[in-house]
Amino acid sequence: MQYNFESLLNDLHDAVYFLDRDRKITFWNKAAERITGYTADEVIGSKCSDNILVHVNEQGESLCQNKCPMAMAMESGQASADEVYLHHKDGHRVPVSIRVAPLRDNDDNIVGSIEMFSDNTRSQRMQSRIKDLEVLALLDPLTKISNRAHLQAEIEIRFHERNRYGLEFGILFLDLDHFKNINDGYGHDVGDRVLKMVADTLLSTARPFDLFGRWGGEEFLGIIRNVNLESLINIGERCRVLIEKSYIAVGEQFVNVTVSIGATVSKPGDTVDSIVKRADDLLYRSKEQGRNCLNAG
Repeated sequence: MQYNFESLLNDLHDAVYFLDRDRKITFWNKAAERITGYTADEVIGSKCSDNILVHVNEQGESLCQNKCPMAMAMESGQASADEVYLHHKDGHRVPVSIRVAPLRDNDDNIVGSIEMFSDNTRSQRMQSRIKDLEVLALLDPLTKISNRAHLQAEIEIRFHERNRYGLEFGILFLDLDHFKNINDGYGHDVGDRVLKMVADTLLSTARPFDLFGRWGGEEFLGIIRNVNLESLINIGERCRVLIEKSYIAVGEQFVNVTVSIGATVSKPGDTVDSIVKRADDLLYRSKEQGRNCLNAG
């Protein structure tokens, strides 16, 4: 009995692609197209490091040059698994679970490698939340994440939880650095794409019980539940690094952006205005210190 393995691989929910010994992509299934935004025609024949997936770890370190899982599988002959962030065609980062193994011919020679990856984004949960927000008109029309009204209402709810159950929460206030230069240099259409890229990166890396939204203009705000200041700083730094490592393609150029962040946890006597003001003050301290950094307090 013969099987059409290409058809079988295209029916899988998980993404699959093959590399040859030169690290050129030789196969790219339908799930890989769905998760990355890149079609098979766009990537087959390219090298995996040609600004396609550009895997990074949680610290923002690029894995394509020195720590490529596919190359390591071919060198060691061993399979491996990891949690990384790939680059989506639209610019944002997507968390994925990857499994890598060497490919061998009938004589047991390693002739390439295979990677399977699955999307770790809480898609179904987030889609349900998006539908609820749309009904309540609490969605930012450009980025499709929470708007300012929804964020303010959620902070009020977090204060009620804190007062009644002692559940701590924190605020991350993010502002895009030199965003005016992007609008002036590339136009507002590209500026809008950058805002969407940042929103998608925040959305795809958020814990399921946290909330990110657009506060206004190029400002974003995250409401982070059940954290102390140290944990809040770690989450904020992860957001900062992953945004810095995201980019969009504009013709032959790659456009990226950094963010300055203010981070603070709720304190007795806080109000919506006071906690946001404190986070905003810390954000501007980050601006004064050279941008692309986080200040907490």
